[in-house]
Amino acid sequence: MLFLPTYFAPISQYIALFQNESFVFEVEDNFQKQTFRNRCYIYAANGKLQLNVPIIRTKGMGPQKTKDIHIDNSYPWQNQQLKTLQSAYRSSPYFEFYEDDLLPLFETKQEYLQDFNLKCHAFIMDAIQENIPFTKTTEYLKEPELKDARNLAIPKYNLNTELKSYTQVFDNKHGFIPNLSILDLLFMEGPNAVTYLQDQNISI
Repeated sequence: MLFLPTYFAPISQYIALFQNESFVFEVEDNFQKQTFRNRCYIYAANGKLQLNVPIIRTKGMGPQKTKDIHIDNSYPWQNQQLKTLQSAYRSSPYFEFYEDDLLPLFETKQEYLQDFNLKCHAFIMDAIQENIPFTKTTEYLKEPELKDARNLAIPKYNLNTELKSYTQVFDNKHGFIPNLSILDLLFMEGPNAVTYLQDQNISI
């Protein structure tokens, strides 16, 4: 199955990923706006909150490959997002167990978006203690022979699947919000996140 590396991918992407013994990351795509390549959604006190990784795009250069996109470190976005995550999930059951391993992603300067996304994926797999092997594309696969799950990187993509609910920090205020960043599931369910992912099924 073919996936795009995204910023703390939505739960749906990890459900699909867990349906495979191995997978492929598309790393030769052109960057597109308004995708999970540089955004994710978490559950904050006021409901669904979008986090964006700021990027630098060269004007007049035409399409740019995602792997060439630089992160804009001209302001302290990492510190701001870390504080947002701490505020949103400090009272969750498992945040404290993963915080120390999460910190380097937000305390070490990140240069390239795609490299950062791959680090985020590595953090998640280490946290849930799973190792699903993957390879990377060497050219853009316009019509791949393997099953294509790249649409899961598009926020408006219709899953046509109802995801099972789990307890969320602020669900007493705003109800259950499905398909947030995998971080939401991790901080709420901890080791049980794997069972949740394996019990779900989505059609691509």
